[in-house]
Amino acid sequence: MVAPVAPGRVLPTLNEDGTRRWLRPKPSPGAWLTRRTVVAWLLIFVYIAIPHVFMNGKPAMLLDLQRREFTFFGTTFLPTDTLLLMLLAISTVIAVFLASALAGRVWCGWGCPQTVYMEFVYRPIERLFEGGARGSAQLDRERRHFHPRRLAKLAVYLVISSFLAHTFLAYFVGWDTVTHWVFGSPGAHPVGFTIVTITTIAMLLDFTYFREQVCMVACPYGRWQSALLDNDSLIVAYDYNRGEPRGKGKDREGKGDCVDCQACVTTCPTGIDIRNGLQMECIHCTQCMDACDAVMQKIGKPVGLIRYSSRAALAGKGKHFLRTRTVLYPVAFAAVFGTFLYQLTHKDAADITLLGAAGAPFTLEPDGSVVNQLRVRVANRTGTAQAYAVEVLGAEHLKVIAPMSPLTVQPGRTETMPVFVTLPPEEFDEGIRTVTVRVTDGVRFDGKFAYRLAGPMRDRDDSHDRSEQGGERK
Repeated sequence: MVAPVAPGRVLPTLNEDGTRRWLRPKPSPGAWLTRRTVVAWLLIFVYIAIPHVFMNGKPAMLLDLQRREFTFFGTTFLPTDTLLLMLLAISTVIAVFLASALAGRVWCGWGCPQTVYMEFVYRPIERLFEGGARGSAQLDRERRHFHPRRLAKLAVYLVISSFLAHTFLAYFVGWDTVTHWVFGSPGAHPVGFTIVTITTIAMLLDFTYFREQVCMVACPYGRWQSALLDNDSLIVAYDYNRGEPRGKGKDREGKGDCVDCQACVTTCPTGIDIRNGLQMECIHCTQCMDACDAVMQKIGKPVGLIRYSSRAALAGKGKHFLRTRTVLYPVAFAAVFGTFLYQLTHKDAADITLLGAAGAPFTLEPDGSVVNQLRVRVANRTGTAQAYAVEVLGAEHLKVIAPMSPLTVQPGRTETMPVFVTLPPEEFDEGIRTVTVRVTDGVRFDGKFAYRLAGPMRDRDDSHDRSEQGGERK
């Protein structure tokens, strides 16, 4: 059976017979490419440097999934920071919404690591080894996939992918751990070696095979843009009124400015024709703007046939900066991020969690005394080691045994100390006695917490005691 042929190209990366259309975009020098090149290499430097930068004695960014600790700009968030993490996540989402409403997919075309590394590292290397976009296209037509030039290119790709994989992993395990993996024997850390190998292969496949399909298939942003953009959002757009009808050759009377040279198509890294309007695949990289401006200058026409604009402006409705979403998004961002900053700057120097015993809520001594075991979990939020002491207050004849008090906790770490509290049975009312647990480091933290001890239930006439399991506590 022969596969049916589509009446036209359905996707930019598919041929009409359904085979993969390999994109070999031709770079278009111009003012926008110069700006993007400067921004891209600054970002590459930042992306590589972040794991090496320390703030307050901590990495600038470390997403420690194993310990469930997330460090941003020297501030560590623990699993108990649910509210802070939620506020930070919501603030980030609102910021993305606002940036999209104002400048479209500026992140995709200018800042996304996928775009930055693909367009300014991997594709330039490919053009160097294969003889430019034309040389790559010729090798594709001849199906010379194992040509020596391509094999040499893959060798360089492997080295760069390995370096990027190690840098990427440093965001999650720290550069010290990555260095240990690199210089240590694979047999000493087989899990780390496996993770590095898999990540390197994933990087190599991404930038060698998947390429623009990551943006078009895997990344959800293209599908979100219908909701994130409006008619006044800034996008890379073709001026239909000025360019149509298209015409080639010298006889252009009654024709628009577009000469149908296809320069905007051959330079597009996702293979679209910008003249068909706003499309999901467009990442607003501005390559078509430089290509079109160069053609306009050659034929003596004004530049800007393809430019940053909005659908409303192209339709002659003017520019409207102030609109519902550009007002609501900043207000929402200020409210949420302001709350985040307030909570962050006013949080305690330690997190204290009081836990009961794993087994029975209390035990009885031979003399009738009631013993409660509680566990005091301390999370040190300061940048230095602290020693935390525990006291239990609020009851007469109270005896406290805290064998690990004071407990030294390293910065950013969480430790637990056991505390045994002994009380006479008459101290309990309906099987409950509320006491105050005080935890202090003697310097920055001094917290008091109410805690319900469990004890035996007593009859109203106090004639006898009976012990019950499951005393309430908090």
